[in-house]
Amino acid sequence: MKRLLSLMLLACFSMQAQEYFPNNDDISAVSNVTRAITNATIITSPGKMISNGTIIIKNGKIEAIGSGISIPKNAVIEDAAGNYIYPSFIESYGNIAMKSPKRAAGSRTAQYDEGRKGYYWNDHIRAEQSAMDHFEYDSKEAKKYIDAGFGTVQTHFQDGIARGNGMLIALDNTGTDADRILKQESGNFFSLSKSRQSRQSYPTSLMGALALLRQTHFDADWYANGHSKTKDLSLEALNTKKNLVQIIEAGDKKNVLRVDKLGDRVGKQFVIVGGEDAYEMIADIKATNAALIVPINFPNAYDVSNPNLEWFVNLGDMREWKQAPGNLMMLSQAGITYAITTKDLKSPAELMKKLKIAMEYGLTEDQALAALTTTPASILKVNDMVGTLEKGKLANFIITSGKLFEDDTEIYENWVKGSKQVIKNRSIKDIDGSYVATLNGVKYDISIKGNGKKSTVKIDSTTLGSKITYDGNWINIITTQKDKEDKSYTRLLGVISDDNNFHGIAYLPNGQEPAFVAVKEPTDSKTNGKDGNKKGDSKEIKKMGRMTFPNVGYGSETQPTEETILYRNATVWTNEKDGILENTDVLVKDGKISKIGKNLSAGNARVIDATGKHLTSGIIDEHSHIAIDNGVNEAGHNSTAEVTIEDVVDHEDVNIYRDLAGGVTTSQLLHGSANPIGGRSAIIKLKWGYKADEMIYSNSPKFIKFALGENVKQSRYQNGVRFPQTRMGVEQVFEDYFSRARAYANAKGSKDFRYDEEMEVLLEILESERFVSCHSYVQSEINMLMKVAEKHGFRINTFTHILEGYKVADKMAEHGVGGSTFSDWWAYKYEVNDAIPYNGAIMHSQGVVVAFNSDDAEMSRRLNQEAAKAVKYGGVSEEDAWKFVTLNPAKLLHIDDRTGSIKKGKDADLVLWNVNPLSVTARPEITMIDGIVFFDKERDLRFRESIKAERQELVNEMIMAKNKGMKTQTPKKKDKTLYECETIHW
Repeated sequence: MKRLLSLMLLACFSMQAQEYFPNNDDISAVSNVTRAITNATIITSPGKMISNGTIIIKNGKIEAIGSGISIPKNAVIEDAAGNYIYPSFIESYGNIAMKSPKRAAGSRTAQYDEGRKGYYWNDHIRAEQSAMDHFEYDSKEAKKYIDAGFGTVQTHFQDGIARGNGMLIALDNTGTDADRILKQESGNFFSLSKSRQSRQSYPTSLMGALALLRQTHFDADWYANGHSKTKDLSLEALNTKKNLVQIIEAGDKKNVLRVDKLGDRVGKQFVIVGGEDAYEMIADIKATNAALIVPINFPNAYDVSNPNLEWFVNLGDMREWKQAPGNLMMLSQAGITYAITTKDLKSPAELMKKLKIAMEYGLTEDQALAALTTTPASILKVNDMVGTLEKGKLANFIITSGKLFEDDTEIYENWVKGSKQVIKNRSIKDIDGSYVATLNGVKYDISIKGNGKKSTVKIDSTTLGSKITYDGNWINIITTQKDKEDKSYTRLLGVISDDNNFHGIAYLPNGQEPAFVAVKEPTDSKTNGKDGNKKGDSKEIKKMGRMTFPNVGYGSETQPTEETILYRNATVWTNEKDGILENTDVLVKDGKISKIGKNLSAGNARVIDATGKHLTSGIIDEHSHIAIDNGVNEAGHNSTAEVTIEDVVDHEDVNIYRDLAGGVTTSQLLHGSANPIGGRSAIIKLKWGYKADEMIYSNSPKFIKFALGENVKQSRYQNGVRFPQTRMGVEQVFEDYFSRARAYANAKGSKDFRYDEEMEVLLEILESERFVSCHSYVQSEINMLMKVAEKHGFRINTFTHILEGYKVADKMAEHGVGGSTFSDWWAYKYEVNDAIPYNGAIMHSQGVVVAFNSDDAEMSRRLNQEAAKAVKYGGVSEEDAWKFVTLNPAKLLHIDDRTGSIKKGKDADLVLWNVNPLSVTARPEITMIDGIVFFDKERDLRFRESIKAERQELVNEMIMAKNKGMKTQTPKKKDKTLYECETIHW
């Protein structure tokens, strides 16, 4: 029935009204009446104005517009002298008139929904949804937008990762749905958030959502070519709607870049709904060439009056309060196309307040107007209908008391499709101001504010209690007496005169009723009457304050760059056949180790005296989970090879800087251990202040995370329902997926071949193009996986954790697999009861390449001390122990030709230590990567002082804002999730 109704409505969109329907309404509402609004200042589009202009309206459209145009004889004329007319605003990302999605009962544990037959396998892909199916116009909700100046809204059902099409509606509270619906199908919508209507668990991470969107688009292309033997309504809808504007809700600046990269991969240019932090990566966002839809829900100041609560607010959040209002100005200066949305505002009524804050940072009136009118019209491809005031376009405009963005300007009327919707009667005079009335020799000072909603009455500087009502042109003020013991009242009832004074009768407590005149005091026309600033003067533009790379604590004001540096007279741990060299120089040039020797010439190099200090290659953490956004595990399936950590590297994670302070220069960011076949890893250099893509190794070796044991069989899950549930089931998962990958390879080139990102990755493993790092503990499973790999013609690269490696070290050496383990962890769960601290030394003695890893954000800062434990437990030499955290992990990661030792031609990834790096008192003084100093002990001390000073400056500003009466928010402690192997995020 709903589909039938939508078709009926669609059939009459081109008509202003159903002319064959009987009209029982007030004849004044008939839309074919010609109307003329005259004598107004008309802003037809940003920067274009008609003085003393006229708009002719007929059948909901602008029939004529200009100055001195002829008015039809039968027109109903409205005089708008002294008023301004602007195009009504356009909301490009709303959910107005949409029913709320019904939340699925139960927890997200289901694998599939058997009830959705005929649709895509993943319930969060709902491309078949149509906004029309959820449309339910609410005039009260619409009035909030009408009062704020909006005439048109693109709305959609905001549920799912693929959400289907939206619709474009006119906010006409006087018409019918047929009048309101301008386009039944407008944009096609996507997000990174799952559907509330489904219990399906996949995806459980941001990287999973990105991978799902990629594969869905690959499948849609395959389906469009007629290869599917079954019907899929979701993919059909995705293909049907591919010519609509493609809009995706991303969120913050990092996700803007991520979804644009996704769009490039699947051949789409998305319009991206971003955040208020684009200014932090403005050049990168401009390079996407994407149009943005930008929220303006700038954060309120924090209430930091309590010093104990102040420390809940980090420096980055303090800066956001200071800088976010400058986002629109920065977007405009960069030439980025953007529209403004009221998304995330408590009410559309907050729009103008937020815009005026943005204007304090340099946003111009024309830029703001464009972002509300012409730009959204262009983005939505409806600029033939709305966005400007031109002949033939819809008569969507607002009438205001003055210039739109001035403080005292009000919106009187919002005309939508030629239908007038009154917000405030513009015939009622503005009575705000100061007046003087004299009664029986007593002078009353009267102040009226808020369009007659507030009044203040004084006698001899004594404020009296007062209440005011203002209706039509009549004012009624009731005051208490000066003497608080006197409970009698004086009532002033008057009418506004043409000269803006008001006069009437005073009803005194003694029964007298003298006449009075309240004379309005003149205000200086050159000032705004509030802060004394002259309207003609340009106000001082607010500064955004200090911005750094990255824009959080410990960021640098300029991005660090490579230097030519000579380390003079150091103890050099080469990790090469030369061993440890005393009193040796190392020259760094062009990001590489240029020379190693004694008494090297400095040239123009910066010389660092390293006498008594130790120079080593940077520490490499083979197994880390820092610097990952929104989920380390994609736990929804038992194989998730399609996801990659490279999609979600978080370049702003302060643990990067902390690791640098511990001498770490390279980390492998691994997927968690929730499933047997996990996701692909990211091998990064910890280049603090650089964006994520610049951290990832160039020509990075390909790795993937496998896992065995308790985590994958869900031993400690309360509601684990996914296969496998046993260790033998884990083995079967590998057998099954490798068999499927072989079959996939055989199908390549066939007529109906379907590209599958997951199978492509598994095939890379079988062809020894991708290396496996496997989470492991128990001897039997370690043996099992080596046998599975040998059966399928490849070898496991690394067993990580492997706390029972000492039991199978000889077999590991025979297989050719390395062991990346903990120095001395044991007994933290049942399957590690047999762990011993001699594990690393025993594997090393059997010829296994051994590394010590962290798997922990705190341990990664002291891996030098973890390496020293190999000396204590097993008698490993200092040089070999040091290789456990440098050269050996480099070998395991296949980057030892670039880093891991101090050798001419290798990357200058170096650490200068104050003492022997295996000492408990050792600390890095300088950590460099590619010849760029990213940590310097002396600079760190300066950072700490500058952070203290900047925090105090921002605290003072926020306290000042609170004292001025501005809204504040209570500080709340926000602990960053420190991911471990088993952490499930969503």
